[in-house]
Amino acid sequence: MPTSVEIGPMVELLGAEWQAIDQTCAGLDEAQWKRPTCLPGWSVQDQLAHLVGIERMLLGEPAPEIDVSHLDHIRNDIGRMAEVWIEELRPLSGISVLERFRAVTDARLAALRSMSQEDFDAPSWTPVGKDETYGRFMRIRHYDSFLHGNDIRDALGLSLRDEPAAVASAWLEVEPSLGYIVGRKAGFPDGTSLRLIVTGSIERTFDIAVTDGRAASVATLDAPPTVSMEAPDWLLLRLTAGRVAPEAFLGAELRLEGDDELGRRLVGSLAITI
Repeated sequence: MPTSVEIGPMVELLGAEWQAIDQTCAGLDEAQWKRPTCLPGWSVQDQLAHLVGIERMLLGEPAPEIDVSHLDHIRNDIGRMAEVWIEELRPLSGISVLERFRAVTDARLAALRSMSQEDFDAPSWTPVGKDETYGRFMRIRHYDSFLHGNDIRDALGLSLRDEPAAVASAWLEVEPSLGYIVGRKAGFPDGTSLRLIVTGSIERTFDIAVTDGRAASVATLDAPPTVSMEAPDWLLLRLTAGRVAPEAFLGAELRLEGDDELGRRLVGSLAITI
């Protein structure tokens, strides 16, 4: 069923996220702009250039015709599509890319604020499927911006942005994939289950059971969970986005109980972003 996303709060979340990224990047020197980040081949400047490119595309600009075949960190067609926008901006200074970011996000916010709820509920292609709404696409854009903003902050040695409304919205793009992670990626067999305890501003517990080859959230478990995993929301967002390795957090922020083999298969299967 297509997802209806309330336009007002989502546009404000996007605006706040882009403003936070602007504030993080303002005043950086060129050495900081060129600092590597957690994403292979991408500097702080490249992270921002990626956001510039996607928002330019959403304004209707054609993608630049640039050969990126020499870049060995590209893994798929989606990565190749994103990279041409970044490659176009790589010769520029960091402050020049920031100026372009400010211009394109101002234009995008103006366009979004001129839309109605009906526009937000209209059918739209999204990175998670074509049978969705434009509002869901914008929630994904917020999730993407939130992730890249924290990639930048992490590379600069700054604390991660954890504003509760932003974290809650980003989590909505992870929650539907919990069954996929447990059943398909980690391969939990029939009759097994996971209890996921999320701490932080979200503070929720999810019970996921595998029945007839399908993992799905359930209201209650009939028996103690096969595996129990507890982690703060910020870490789960970084893990499911493939930004950090789970091994660095096991036994500390990331706690496992129950079946050891399934638990380790689970933590090795958390990354779901393309």
